[in-house]
Amino acid sequence: MNTQTTYAIGVDIGGQTTKIGLVDRHGNILSTDIITSNDTTDPHTFSQRLANAIIALIERHTTLDNVTGIGIGAPMGNYYTGCIDGAINLPWCNGQTIPLVRWLKELTGLSAIVTNDANAAAMGEMAYGIAKGMNNFIMVTLGTGVGSGIVVNGKVLYGCDGYAGELGHVIVERHNGRSCGCGRSGCLETYTSARGIERSVREWLTATNLPSLLRQKDIATITSKDIYEAAVKGDKLAKDAFALAGEKLGEAFANFVAFSSLEAIILFGGVTKAKDFFYPSLMEHMEKNLISFWKGKVKVLFSILKESDAAILGASALAWEIKHYIRID
Repeated sequence: MNTQTTYAIGVDIGGQTTKIGLVDRHGNILSTDIITSNDTTDPHTFSQRLANAIIALIERHTTLDNVTGIGIGAPMGNYYTGCIDGAINLPWCNGQTIPLVRWLKELTGLSAIVTNDANAAAMGEMAYGIAKGMNNFIMVTLGTGVGSGIVVNGKVLYGCDGYAGELGHVIVERHNGRSCGCGRSGCLETYTSARGIERSVREWLTATNLPSLLRQKDIATITSKDIYEAAVKGDKLAKDAFALAGEKLGEAFANFVAFSSLEAIILFGGVTKAKDFFYPSLMEHMEKNLISFWKGKVKVLFSILKESDAAILGASALAWEIKHYIRID
């Protein structure tokens, strides 16, 4: 490694936007940029746009020679292979396996490494956030989808194939569960992600005559932001949608505790802005379903890092260790 290297690039690929940060060894994000993630179905177009943004961000502050590499957090990012494997929330992925690490190296000349976006957020939280000093916790990202990063004995759990941590796709509704983009039904993500909460509201507005401020909007285009704003105004249907999400999260978290005996579950992502509306329900249903000797012991915490900083910082932390990374081709 060049001893002059002083920076790393951290990339957080989300369903709506992709955030890029130039980070120093102390975890300071010196500059950021944002590109859209959902306005193309062509993976080459997205990769070229991302590469261009990375190069432009670097050249505004330093040179390519002073950057150790690119760390990426992405849905279905596979640490072992360097690919994004059929991420259902990324239209340019479109069910394909995208060799993003190889493409970015070809386009930028920099080494790259990828992991699941929630794993990256967990690494950032462990190094710089509320999980500092914790060795056993789960990071759950509540955004367009639901992801998770599992940390055991201070190390991210990848499993035998790089896919460990798909807790958004545990089944929480066995009978008449909602269809999920993964091909199954009743997954946690279909009730607790931003899209899942939108589905709750649309179902209730269509199937019932319950009063709601949201009836003033086109049902097909209602967003989680609309629902949050209605809940703030006291709208019961909106508040019930968040309470249902909290119920499903609480029941699932009780199961997560049973297999991991963790210290804490840390929540991150856009949906956490509505924590006042889902946290009471979450805690009620988690405590009700915990085995007795874990009751009252497991903390549910919210990220203290700025929006997306945990994922950018965690992804950049990967880049410092690129020299130890061996990708399977």
